[in-house]
Amino acid sequence: MSSTFSTSRDDLTTDRLVLQRWSIIEAAAVIDNTRSVYWADDFPADGDRVIANLFEQHPDWLGAYGHRLIIERDSGLTVGSLGLFWPPSEGILEIGYGIVASRRSRGYATEATRALAEYALTAPDVHTVTASVELSNPASLRVLEKAGFHRWATEENLARFRITSTDLR
Repeated sequence: MSSTFSTSRDDLTTDRLVLQRWSIIEAAAVIDNTRSVYWADDFPADGDRVIANLFEQHPDWLGAYGHRLIIERDSGLTVGSLGLFWPPSEGILEIGYGIVASRRSRGYATEATRALAEYALTAPDVHTVTASVELSNPASLRVLEKAGFHRWATEENLARFRITSTDLR
C-alpha cells in the first residue's frame, strides 16, 4: 500500500487532493456558517461542523498530525475533511473522514485516508492507525479496505479497522 504524496508547509498533496491543516479562521467560518467561495456548495457537512466545534477543547487537532481539509486540486474547492484524533494512546491513533455528497464515488476518501494514515505512521511513537465504521455504511467500509486497512474486529453493528507501520513495508 503506497500512495504518492508530498508535503509542503504541512500540507499533504496527493494526485488529486491537497490535505490542508484547518486554521482557526476556517473553523470559525464553519461554526458561524459563513460561506467561502473556496467551498463546494455542500461543504461543510454535519461532521465538519462537529469537528470545528471541538477544536477549542482539543487544540492538538489543529497540529501537524491533527485534522485536515480535503481540497480538490483541479477546482481548489474544499470537499470534505479528515483527521487524526491526536494524541496517540499507546502508539495508536484513530482516523475519521468525510466527503460531501457532491464529490462522493470519486475515490477521494480512499486517496485522502491512505495519505493521512501513511503520514501518521511517520509520527514519533505511532505504530497503528485505526478506524471504526458502522456496518450499515458499506461505502465507508470499502474506503478503508481500499486504503489498505485490515478489519480486525466486528462488534454488533461496528467494524474496526487498522493499518500498522509494518503494513507499509
